[in-house]
Amino acid sequence: MKESTTPTKQNFPDVETSPSSPKHQSTDQEKYGVLNVTKITENGKKVRKNWTASWAVLQGASILFQGTGASWKFGGNQSKPEFTVDLKGASVEWAGKDKSSKKNVIELKTPSGTELLIQTENDNMIKEWYTALCNTIGIPILESEEPNEDNVPDSPIEKVGKDKHEKEKDHDSKKNRSVKQSSIDNSEQKKTKTKLKKFLTRRPTMQAVREKGYIKDPVFGSSLASLCQRENTTVPTFVKMCIDHIEEQGLDVDGLYRVSGNLAVIQKLRFAVTHDEKLDLNDSKWEDIHVITGALKMFFRELPEPLFTYNHFNDFVNAIKQEPRLRVQAVRDLIKQLPKPNQDTMQALFKHLKHVVETGEKNRMTVQSLAIVFGPTLLKPEQETGNIAIHTVYQNQIVELILLEYSSIFGR
Repeated sequence: MKESTTPTKQNFPDVETSPSSPKHQSTDQEKYGVLNVTKITENGKKVRKNWTASWAVLQGASILFQGTGASWKFGGNQSKPEFTVDLKGASVEWAGKDKSSKKNVIELKTPSGTELLIQTENDNMIKEWYTALCNTIGIPILESEEPNEDNVPDSPIEKVGKDKHEKEKDHDSKKNRSVKQSSIDNSEQKKTKTKLKKFLTRRPTMQAVREKGYIKDPVFGSSLASLCQRENTTVPTFVKMCIDHIEEQGLDVDGLYRVSGNLAVIQKLRFAVTHDEKLDLNDSKWEDIHVITGALKMFFRELPEPLFTYNHFNDFVNAIKQEPRLRVQAVRDLIKQLPKPNQDTMQALFKHLKHVVETGEKNRMTVQSLAIVFGPTLLKPEQETGNIAIHTVYQNQIVELILLEYSSIFGR
């Protein structure tokens, strides 16, 4: 069926649509139509498949779903779609036969652990939806990308091979399905579209949603200044949590900070830091102390600007080049020039690392080994030049100096 387009986002055509004959509409900013949809995973947990015909509306970075049947009653607590999926960071692919025996099935996965299957019998429509989802998510589409063979309709050649009985069976099945679906009350579908249109036009801005606390800014990847401002502190809460937990549970663990934790578990912790208001590092999920140390290292590695800010990199390098008796004073003066969150976070981190060194007989970590781990993470130039090896030497020496002269530099 030929696609109809409208020039503006506000025009939501009042097209009567039934699942048996979907008129999928789209503009540059939105696409909508009737799709068969089911969840197979929600928040990382498997759920039973329950295919339903739903109105799907793709707009911005979200896709909304609402039931199409006459069983959907308006008013009361049904003033908004059944569920909305945030496509930010999501992935989309053609589903294999292990996911569904149906044809033309798209698998949609979100970072929050929700997986959906989306399907329609119409070959062209499913390809249009696949393209629209890829464009929204930002996934490049290869010219050869088509539904998996298990999920595409039979080709004309394959259909010739079907015997007469199978063809008649398919025909009767499609006829019965068409009669059943066409019985859906068109007036209810009109109301569905009206409700969806009103919902979309009433949606608050992203800024308003953030201000109300529905969407949180990430902890990892935020600037130190903005994160501390949000938390009304000068040392990020997550940094303090990690340090306290490690000092209580893991100072005597062999290879502390040198040994890598399970990256998959570290990523789960990274996600939980932003989304779980009651994060408990004593939970058995985070029992491996190397996961905590790995997450703390990742936090500093993902800062948009390192703890020793870019504009002071050359100053710190020049300071470490001075005569030994002048280095401590020079480094101390430079640290005092850093923003308050950088100063306080640096002091908290190096005080902790000093405790790690003091327990070196058990964890076998020295000043030098910690400097190798943290030097390139905490201190680096904004643009790396060909002097990487030389920079690494200076980075390590600066971290070593601060650990050895902690009391002289921070005064306590």
